[in-house]
Amino acid sequence: MQMIPMLENDAGLLPLCVSRNHALAALAEQALIAEAELTPKPGLVDRRGSGAHNDLSLNLMRLSATSLRPFFAAMGAIATGRDLDVSLRRDLAAIGRDAERKMYQVTGGVNTHKGAIWNLGLLVAAAARNGLTHSGEIAADAGTIARLPDRPQPALITHGDMVRKRYGIVAGARTEAASGFPRVLESGLAMLRIVRAAKSAEENCRLDALLSLMSQVDDTCVLYRGSGDALSVVKSRAEAVLLAGGCATAEGRRRMRKLDQELIARHASPGGSADLLAATIFLDAVERQSEIRRDHSRWEEQDGTSQV
Repeated sequence: MQMIPMLENDAGLLPLCVSRNHALAALAEQALIAEAELTPKPGLVDRRGSGAHNDLSLNLMRLSATSLRPFFAAMGAIATGRDLDVSLRRDLAAIGRDAERKMYQVTGGVNTHKGAIWNLGLLVAAAARNGLTHSGEIAADAGTIARLPDRPQPALITHGDMVRKRYGIVAGARTEAASGFPRVLESGLAMLRIVRAAKSAEENCRLDALLSLMSQVDDTCVLYRGSGDALSVVKSRAEAVLLAGGCATAEGRRRMRKLDQELIARHASPGGSADLLAATIFLDAVERQSEIRRDHSRWEEQDGTSQV
C-alpha cells in the first residue's frame, strides 16, 4: 500500500498522517481550481466568462475552492485510521456542513461547490483513512461511507430533490457517490487516460473527460436550470464532439463551441458533470502521486467569442 509523500513546512517534515492529509486537501483545492480554470467548457464558468450563470465568476470559484481546503484537511484527519462505520459518516457530515456554511459566507450566499464538498470530501476521507492511492479502491470506500446513515437533519428540499421528483430520476451527486463513483471511473478517468495516452495536450484530456461525463450523467443542474430536453441536448451533443475526434480536432472544437452557445442561450449549465470532473482530476492525481497542473492553454484568447 503506497502513501501520499511527506510534505515540508517551516518547521520541517510533518508527521506522515498530517502531511498526507494536507497533501490530499491541497489536491482537492487544486482539482477545484483546475476544473474552474479549464477553458473552453460548454455552459460553465471558465477563463472566458460565467457561461450560463449570472451569479458566478472565475474569481468566486477560486475563492470558494481555497476556503474549502482546511475542511478537506479536517475530513482527512478525522478519517485517518478509522473504520467505515456510522460514526465516521456522521463526523464527516458535520465537517461538510461547516464547509458549506463557510462556502456561503465567502461567496455571499452563492452555491459554488456544494456538490463538490460532498464528492471530494468523501474521496479525501477514503484516501486518508488507510493511505489508499488506487482510484478504484478510494471510490469503493467512499461509496461505502456515502451509503451509511447520517444523523437526522431538518428536511431541506434541494434542487436535486425537486428534479428527481419532477423527472422521476434517481441520479445526482448522492447517487453517484453511494454507487462508488461509476461515472467518474468509467467515463471521466477512462477518457482522461485514453486521450493522455494519445499524447494530446492535458487540457484536451480534461475537456474530453468532461464531455464523456456530460454524455453519461443525468445532470440535475441541467435539469433544474433547463429541462429534460436540455439534458438530451447535453448528452447527445457532448457525445457528438467525442465522435468527431474530441477537443483536439477542428470539427470537435466547432461542435463544442456550438453546444456552448446553445447552453448559454438556454441558461443550462452542466454543473454536476463539472463537480465529477474535479473528482476525476483529484483521483487521477492521487493515483499518480503528482500535483495538479493548472490549464495555461490560453484558449480564451481564441475561443472568447463563443460566450455571449
